[in-house]
Amino acid sequence: MTEVGEFWRLPRVKAEVGLGTSSIYLLMAKGEFPRNFPLSRQARAWAAREVEAWKAARLAARDKAVA
Repeated sequence: MTEVGEFWRLPRVKAEVGLGTSSIYLLMAKGEFPRNFPLSRQARAWAAREVEAWKAARLAARDKAVA
């Protein structure tokens, strides 16, 4: 069975990554940010582990560019 972990709603995602709503959705549209999924008809969320992996990849890209 796949480990699910936490789900984060948009305010938490914005706080975690330091981006606004428009930037997050633009990156999602370009395939450069984890996609969200429906929790209900109106509520959407992100898998916290996917957002954390995106953050780690950004740091790794920074470190690779410096090296």
